[in-house]
Amino acid sequence: MQSNKTKRSKTINLNNMRKSFSVKPLALGVAAIFLSACGEKQQEAAVFTSIDDCTNSNPEFAEKCKTAYEDALKEAERTGPKYNNQRDCESEFGNNQCNAVRNESGSFFMPFMAGYMLSNLMSPRGYSSQPMFTSFSRNSSYRNRWVGAGGQDFGDNRRRSMRVSEKALKPKPTVNKTISRGGFGSSVRAKSSWGSSSSRGGWGG
Repeated sequence: MQSNKTKRSKTINLNNMRKSFSVKPLALGVAAIFLSACGEKQQEAAVFTSIDDCTNSNPEFAEKCKTAYEDALKEAERTGPKYNNQRDCESEFGNNQCNAVRNESGSFFMPFMAGYMLSNLMSPRGYSSQPMFTSFSRNSSYRNRWVGAGGQDFGDNRRRSMRVSEKALKPKPTVNKTISRGGFGSSVRAKSSWGSSSSRGGWGG
């Protein structure tokens, strides 16, 4: 399935991926909790593309920026979309945007984590972080969009500050099954979870 030339990694290293985003300073304060029009609690969140991106905006929280990044990497490997081969993964996410991973679940290909969403960085109650993905493929209708670990579209990937529901920041179910080409866009359009155990959608649990 995988050639010996294919790099295998047990983790997804954001520092090794191509830098496709311009880093803009963004201060992340204590999240403001408010009620949306439909009554669901929401909060302020920011998306950073690297540890340095977060640290430059929040120098006093450098250690938290690093820890949150590492937490998001683990979540990306646990909950992100997984493919049997590199071709299918790159068809969804773009050339050189996928990584071969081998862990206790087996061997597969998955997209690099493009950034991480962070909320409550300054809160004494603790922060919340989630991996964020994006597609660079011309075949994908979600090219240059932020997509979370639950398959939710958060809009243009140039956007760094947003209001999200508390549910968006909660841990997602573990994904073990692989998907085929076309699964990324169809699942996001259906707003299905990548960790869904339903046979009708999702990346598979």
